Amino acid sequence: MFSHSKKWVYPAALLFLVFSVFTGIAVGSIHIPFMQIAIILSHHTFGTSLNGIDEAFHNIVWKIRLPRVMLAGLVGASLSIAGASFQGLLRNPLADPYTLGVSSGASLGAVMVLFFGWALPFIGNFTLPIISIAAAVLTIFSVLLFARMIEQSMKLETIILTGIIFSSFLGAFISLMIALTGDELRQIIGWLMGSVSMRGWSYISLLLPFFIIGSCWLMYLAPELNAMSFGEEKARHLGIDVQRKKMMVMIAGSVLTGAAVAVSGTIGFVGLVIPHFVRLLIGPDHRHLLPVSMIAGAGFLILADLAARTIISPTELPIGVITSLIGAPVFAIILMNRKRKGGVA
Repeated sequence: MFSHSKKWVYPAALLFLVFSVFTGIAVGSIHIPFMQIAIILSHHTFGTSLNGIDEAFHNIVWKIRLPRVMLAGLVGASLSIAGASFQGLLRNPLADPYTLGVSSGASLGAVMVLFFGWALPFIGNFTLPIISIAAAVLTIFSVLLFARMIEQSMKLETIILTGIIFSSFLGAFISLMIALTGDELRQIIGWLMGSVSMRGWSYISLLLPFFIIGSCWLMYLAPELNAMSFGEEKARHLGIDVQRKKMMVMIAGSVLTGAAVAVSGTIGFVGLVIPHFVRLLIGPDHRHLLPVSMIAGAGFLILADLAARTIISPTELPIGVITSLIGAPVFAIILMNRKRKGGVA
């Protein structure tokens, strides 16, 4: 149950997201006041007047910074809710798209599209996210199949280690394509390191449909995730078709991960860090954990992107560097705590 004393979490998460959006738009080589940002957003949302707004400010906000901030937010939300669902499904706080190998699978799919210049008939620009999603889904099922071959009981640690093995294996294929590539080398390497730079509204339109489908699907499955978090046997006694629901959760999480990786590259640890902290704040109820993780993940990645483009301005760091600098120590702390508690999730 969600405690009444924790109802503050929703407004706090939303305030954090609003603050992140406005800060991400305001800060840069040219500072734009919050009030002017509000007027510009109001104009495009409600058709209000733009009186007194500099045309240059309007172009910077609407054509450059807002698309970037929105894309970072959507990617952060996608990775966070996918991570929260994988953690709930596997009953392990170390599970996320990155550690399970899903991100690497999606990356390989996307790199193959860039390397070979694929364009599927009838879907055009959606070739990149669809191939990336297909590779992500194939990877998660391959990880689980291989883990079952190693150990019939499929211990959680075995699944995590199998995911890490697959990440390394798929990373070797990506490195091979980079070694063979020519003019696309800079594009592929820049993309692999994770970035939302120089991506306009078209990238948002690529990600948004998959984000809506995947996130709504997972939130619909939240009660089943709650039941499965107590063990598959108990879930079966409650009348849940465990295998079918597990497959649905894995596909929905892979859809979100694949689409996010397709537009932003590999950004690690977001799906591990954010759900872990949200769970500490509000508990394990997925009816609340999933939406709050989504909101917090969006705000976090917007601020991470802001740090990536301002720390050594005018040079930009890859956003994946910032999330890894934060996520890797957190990963180590979670792992040490699990060992100290005897491996209890």
